[in-house]
Amino acid sequence: MELGNISKPTYGPGPEAPGSSTPGLVTMAHGFLRLVQPNPLPVELFNFGQSQSEFSLEEDIHELLFYELGFLICAAIGVLLLILVPLVGCCFCCCRC
Repeated sequence: MELGNISKPTYGPGPEAPGSSTPGLVTMAHGFLRLVQPNPLPVELFNFGQSQSEFSLEEDIHELLFYELGFLICAAIGVLLLILVPLVGCCFCCCRC
């Protein structure tokens, strides 16, 4: 194994994304993520150089919730299904007429 020049390393373009054997699933996953989170990340909220008096905490929380709105809706639907599916299954099993 050859290490090359350790004191002055040369960097290449970086690793490439591996080719997928299931391009349809990859396309579906990326489409879902674009649907769930179409809003760009509010980078200005992460400026650590600001003093405490320059930003409004309530406004920042509102922006972050708007950014995560798609994931919050998916989580709410998931919790709803987690409660409703066993309940409906129990009703079908116990209340057969």
